[in-house]
Amino acid sequence: MWLLDFLLSFNLQTGLLFLFVLLLVADFLKHRKPTNFPPGPLALPFLGSVFSVDRKHSHNYFSKLAQHYGDVFSIRLGGDTMVFVCGYKMVKETIVTQADNFVDRPYSAVNDRIFSGNTEAIFASNGEIWKRQRRFALSTLRSFGLGKNVIEQSIQEEARHLLEEIEMEKGKPFNPSNLFFNAASNIICQLVMAKRFDYSDHVFQTLLNDLTEILRNQGSFWGLLYESFPTVMKHLPGPHNKIFEKTNTVKNFISEEVQRHQKEIDPNNPRDYIDAFLIEMEKHKDGQLGFTFNNLALCSVDLFLAGTETTATTLLWALVYLIKHPDVQEKVQAEIDRVIGQERQPAMADRPNLHYTNAVIHEVQRYGNIVPLNGPRMASEDTTLNGCFIPKGTTIMPMLTSVLFDKTQWETPDSFNPGHFLNAEGEFVRKEAFLPFSAGKRVCLGESLAKMELFLFLVSLLQKFSFSVEDKQRLNAEGITGIVRTPHPFKVYAKAR
Repeated sequence: MWLLDFLLSFNLQTGLLFLFVLLLVADFLKHRKPTNFPPGPLALPFLGSVFSVDRKHSHNYFSKLAQHYGDVFSIRLGGDTMVFVCGYKMVKETIVTQADNFVDRPYSAVNDRIFSGNTEAIFASNGEIWKRQRRFALSTLRSFGLGKNVIEQSIQEEARHLLEEIEMEKGKPFNPSNLFFNAASNIICQLVMAKRFDYSDHVFQTLLNDLTEILRNQGSFWGLLYESFPTVMKHLPGPHNKIFEKTNTVKNFISEEVQRHQKEIDPNNPRDYIDAFLIEMEKHKDGQLGFTFNNLALCSVDLFLAGTETTATTLLWALVYLIKHPDVQEKVQAEIDRVIGQERQPAMADRPNLHYTNAVIHEVQRYGNIVPLNGPRMASEDTTLNGCFIPKGTTIMPMLTSVLFDKTQWETPDSFNPGHFLNAEGEFVRKEAFLPFSAGKRVCLGESLAKMELFLFLVSLLQKFSFSVEDKQRLNAEGITGIVRTPHPFKVYAKAR
């Protein structure tokens, strides 16, 4: 009997060993790199290099790989191999010169779950649906004032509300985060749903916190784990689950607004993006090209995420750097006083005359590194990058950090230096390597709005207040990295000028 038990045990062990070896061979064959594929670090079977990634700031790890392997390298994360493209020259080659080949988004396990397998929204969609939804969003938002005087007036009005809220602090320390997020979001709210929310609105404040959590967790190490091992991670507890919980909360908020719009809509007089979308749905009752109720909510979430988080976060980084560099803050205020004065509200017409201020805003965006990576792309055809073979279907990540800190493009890339955007005469100059909004066919569709908001909000703030903290040395400039890189929470003093 003992002999039979031994043989059965031996056969079981042999079978398990054979199965393991078979899986190893299958994994090797599946991930065998083609000839002249971009180099990269050795990867563990099944896992890849996912546990080598810096858990706090993944872009730092990828930057180190670029220093070792060059501007085009590959890395395996779980079951997928991604090619990173770094430096201004190669990023431009990818998303501008070869824009048609790298315009599509690859499969995303997170987006697949958010969109229930039907990725029709603006950011994650591809093909004709993406083209139509992007064109529709741009044309609709422009018709409601994007890039025009009417939206400038809305931002100026919101700036007045923002200044009033800061005045109510009466010189006491306060966290500016909620105020900035409320101000930025109210602008996109007016375009999407023709309304603004009071800064004390608890429901809206909760919504803004949800938006922050979505982006923070999706761009975190937990988000990376979900993308790498979705079959396992969807059954495990952890911060990654907040991505889907909070997205559903935001979608429900938008859905309620859609229902309200349906009751009040005048087809001959659309008030906002939701109205325009509902009217367009009547022309596409078959649901083609993404004109459905579900996609209206998803597209609206895209607009909220794009129109709130990056702008508010940039304003927060502006305070961090201006407080750390009080000489820069004073110089900006002196220029504002000279060009605008203390009485008149800033306008976009002032920007050409505020050279130093404009340079500071651009340097905040560059040095703040608001979106460290980028939206991933996918090769639609076989091609080459930097002499490396890129097969059709390969996931590409054009890393914005590598462009904004490219030593061949910036004199002092690792220092906060507004001089990067000034010539010898002190006049503002544009730089081709300034790509915080990405570039090419997938460039941020809210770029013009964000630029207008940053200028009008920041100039209004510095015109009326001087900002400081109790201990400048404790002001943390390391940041918290998700999809968007945000400052650690801080309290600020706003002294009326």
